[in-house]
Amino acid sequence: MSRHILGLLLFTVFLPLQAAEQVRVGLLQYGTVNWEMDIIDRYKLDISNDIELKIVPLSSKNANSVALQGGAVDVIVSDWIWVNRQRAAGKDYSFFPYSLTVGGLYVRPDARIEHVEDLKGRKLGIAGGPVDKSWLLLQAYSRQQGVNFTESVEPAFAAPPLLNQLMVKGDLPAVLNFWHFGARLEALGMVPLIDVRSILEGLGIKETVPMLGWVFSSTWASQHPKVIDGFLRASYAAKRILAESDQEWDSIAPLTKAKDAATLKNLRDGYRNGIPRGLNNNGANVATQVFDVLAREGGRRLVGEATKLLPGTFWQIQNSAELINNDVAR
Repeated sequence: MSRHILGLLLFTVFLPLQAAEQVRVGLLQYGTVNWEMDIIDRYKLDISNDIELKIVPLSSKNANSVALQGGAVDVIVSDWIWVNRQRAAGKDYSFFPYSLTVGGLYVRPDARIEHVEDLKGRKLGIAGGPVDKSWLLLQAYSRQQGVNFTESVEPAFAAPPLLNQLMVKGDLPAVLNFWHFGARLEALGMVPLIDVRSILEGLGIKETVPMLGWVFSSTWASQHPKVIDGFLRASYAAKRILAESDQEWDSIAPLTKAKDAATLKNLRDGYRNGIPRGLNNNGANVATQVFDVLAREGGRRLVGEATKLLPGTFWQIQNSAELINNDVAR
């Protein structure tokens, strides 16, 4: 073998492989999305899907959106109402389902609240502020039950952890909180009264609605189709592992901040119930119905200049149905 050929072969063998393209994911430091990202990292699901995951820790929901808009990250978790609002303002963001679970209404066992109408004249703790989507949907639902919450309920807006503390102390008889805080309340003996999914069913919306999703620039995604596809596949592969393995929940227990087995079980069950399944058109069709309710209840404070669900708000890929409906254990 000539030196030239030998040198060429050695050059080929030691030629570095092309680096996988990086996906920068903005995450709240203590958010539930970290559980999934931990699975992706430990199982190297990014590498097996030809991407490189880079976590960018952020301090707040507002910091998440600012980081995305400023180009500091490629992907965040948010809701399609925010995406649609940005599209109405000329931005190009899109949404792909991440979770069905949002939150619900929890009451103290000694509060004598068995139905939504029993909240009349009572104080209600609310996470997320006056235009929180769960609060707006609950108001619409309560009117169907013959109660006008805007007049008959005293809202107390506060951060989710503080609401839990006030409820456990007995300062609040009921709270409307995000699902993972509700899971902790249940472990402490508080009683779930109604969740957002049941509220929507009461409003005549029977299809499953993905309220939270991966959000990214559609221009970026169109320019990097294999990257966004690989990222979404890694995300759903992690969901499959968390759906099937109780042992993995023991592994991520420190990330959940669960103080006992009951809390961890509630968090596990809540997460699993929120895994997207059986969605029609990624949830875009039914989201149109939900938008109409939220736009009526929240107005421009919530939806901005949008008057309808805009094309492109829900990201569509060729294998969406396979990814959502078949790739995760039922």
